[in-house]
Amino acid sequence: MTSVSTPKAGIITTLGAWLLAFIWISPLLFAFWAAFHPATGASSFDLFAPLTLENFSQVLAAAPFPRYFLNTFLLVSLILACQLVVCTLAAYAFVCFPFRGSGILFMLVLIQLMIMPEILLVENYRTLANLGLRDTILGMGLPYLASAFGIFLFRQTFKSIPKELEEAARLEGANAFQILMRVFVPLAKPTYIAFGLVTVSYHWNNFLWPLVVTNSVETRPTTVGLQVFATVEQGVDWARVTAATLLSVAPLLVAFILFQRQFVQSFMRAGIR
Repeated sequence: MTSVSTPKAGIITTLGAWLLAFIWISPLLFAFWAAFHPATGASSFDLFAPLTLENFSQVLAAAPFPRYFLNTFLLVSLILACQLVVCTLAAYAFVCFPFRGSGILFMLVLIQLMIMPEILLVENYRTLANLGLRDTILGMGLPYLASAFGIFLFRQTFKSIPKELEEAARLEGANAFQILMRVFVPLAKPTYIAFGLVTVSYHWNNFLWPLVVTNSVETRPTTVGLQVFATVEQGVDWARVTAATLLSVAPLLVAFILFQRQFVQSFMRAGIR
């Protein structure tokens, strides 16, 4: 028996999608509304008050957000650059240079996907303490310089590339590194875009690990800066907190608006299997 899609079913589906979209975006709408209106109390706002930028000016005066942004940018750039290099080389080795025990090693990589980062929090902190890297940007990024998800994703993408292209490149005299850079990497560009967007979003919003290993403004990222800013003796000033939150997520929002088409297409073409 085949089911026939009716206009009524399509309308219900559309209304349901719009409802879910509104529920999802409502916290962001509230943040925009609260950030541009003066607070009349610890948790109340004047709905009919004129729009103002006073909350943003107070936030910038109360906390060194330019420094927080710089720290976050350096941290995310360090992690992304190292992950792209390490994951690309590891995936290339798994696909093109099989060795004894490579299957077991790849299974160990997959097992890491099942381990929550919070489980390794104490041991990672002890390691950084022994290395003298506490309260440093390198220390924050060190546990994430490789990604099991990235290795898996790139390996699956490299496996889908026809072997004939690799063999043709070898006949032209290309060595292993040239084949990687001129054949595999260009053809896996959508996967790189998808992975880059995911890892940047995750580490830009990461909170627990930076909170544990940092204790100074010189290394504190925006997420930890927000937490310190929101903790006040008189209670949380939500107008200023929402303004600070918008400042923190603004780069991600702008990037998504500018590259939303590439964001969707990259996941559609990434071949996540």
